[in-house]
Amino acid sequence: VRWMMYWIVFALFMATETFTDVFISWFPFYYEIKMAFVIWLLSPYTRGASLLYRRVLHPALSRREQEIDMYLVRARERSYEAMVRFGKKGLNIAATAAVHAATKSQGALAGRLRSFSMQDLRALPDEA
Repeated sequence: VRWMMYWIVFALFMATETFTDVFISWFPFYYEIKMAFVIWLLSPYTRGASLLYRRVLHPALSRREQEIDMYLVRARERSYEAMVRFGKKGLNIAATAAVHAATKSQGALAGRLRSFSMQDLRALPDEA
């Protein structure tokens, strides 16, 4: 549970840091403060991640649990629809490519079959 809390807090920190890093990286000792914060989160003595999770994240997530579940259901439905749509497009492209390949090689194939059949007929004895 402790590691779950740490990784959830750390993921949230990394997501916000991606956007805020551009604006506050000029701040003196920014990288040192950031490193100290991560060590504070990770340390078993301070239990920073557990403290932040229990005091800030868990109450916020609990209040919006229904909304989060609704977004997850919508995302699952949309991803299924997108997979079906891309699968149909992929099958259509493959079928079109197969038809084009067959029509392009049909003349060559028919010519070869015709030449083989004429040679086979000539090789037969004339007795019949």
